[in-house]
Amino acid sequence: MSYFIDSGYTSLNHAGEELCGDRVEYASNGDYLTAVLCDGMGSGVKANILATLSSKILCTMLSAGVPISDCIETLIASLPVCKVRGVAYATFSVCHINSEGKGEILEFDNPAAILVRNGEASDLPREKSVILGKTVYSTKLDLNAGDAVIMTSDGVEHAGIGMLMNFGWERPQIKDYLKRSVKRDMSARAISAALCGACNELYMNEPGDDTTVMCVKVREAAPTSVFVGPPVNKENDAEYVKQFMSLPGKKVVCGGTSSLVVARETGKEVKTSFDFPDRDIPPIGYIDGIDLTTEGVVTVRRVLELSDSYLDAHNCNSATFVKRDGASLLAKLLFEDSTDVKFFVGQAVNSAHTGLPIETTMKLKLIDRLAENLKRMGKRVDVQYD
Repeated sequence: MSYFIDSGYTSLNHAGEELCGDRVEYASNGDYLTAVLCDGMGSGVKANILATLSSKILCTMLSAGVPISDCIETLIASLPVCKVRGVAYATFSVCHINSEGKGEILEFDNPAAILVRNGEASDLPREKSVILGKTVYSTKLDLNAGDAVIMTSDGVEHAGIGMLMNFGWERPQIKDYLKRSVKRDMSARAISAALCGACNELYMNEPGDDTTVMCVKVREAAPTSVFVGPPVNKENDAEYVKQFMSLPGKKVVCGGTSSLVVARETGKEVKTSFDFPDRDIPPIGYIDGIDLTTEGVVTVRRVLELSDSYLDAHNCNSATFVKRDGASLLAKLLFEDSTDVKFFVGQAVNSAHTGLPIETTMKLKLIDRLAENLKRMGKRVDVQYD
């Protein structure tokens, strides 16, 4: 069975440092996703350089099918040597996985990955091998829908040392936290943000080490179609709405005119909510058979802002949407719940916008930018213009 491989990460910088000494890189090659987390020695600029070089080299080579021994040899030859310690050092965790949930984890000196499955958090079996003097552990993967693999830098296990915990956050406690906190409907980004946020609390918002959580989760496809404006030719309204309604998955309609067109062509009625959870965002509406009905440009602009925040890997709070306004509901649906998003972008001129600083081109630009951000989140995105 073919799945959607969801991935996301969250990082905390060592207190007082502008650059993170951890680095995450992704690469796709055919049916495979390669996700790499590297932790450079120390912190700050030097650690960032080591981690960046290591992650780029590993991600590029492993995604191309190069043997791990060749990758490590290239790393040793490429990394700058620390003048103080006399070594070039960067640890790594790699997940190489295809759409069937099959693949491999490779680990060198990072904490062992944790598998979250059916509400339980457990260790994965590992095989030890020595490559060019380096001890590397490997794990064969055969994951099912809902399974999540969490890989971390050692900043997670160091959380709370000398503060709230004498010996840091020990592995059994981390697994217990994941068991209690990870829900089946959480995205990879939400899982990583939750664990990193807990680390930040243990550090009392002053991380004593660079801390990164990378998550790879296997998900069943969850498509969403978004109707944004009717087509230029009104005669095409019926066919356009028919295409929109015929697709599987969730349905979203954005805009007053769009709502009226969809309601008319489906023989339904538009009902408007009078609740204002956020006074800057117009209220949502309701159409039978439509999962979410919102206002247009103002709401989409807020969703775009939320997508920028969601993509900030240093923001532990951006993956949680608890507000009930139209923008927050749409953001949760697109960022957290969906794996595939198709936009139906009609370019008909809206007579209601006459005299207002709202143009069709503005709407198109907002959708284009939102689509790009969704792609950066790893979503499969299609935009149809009419």
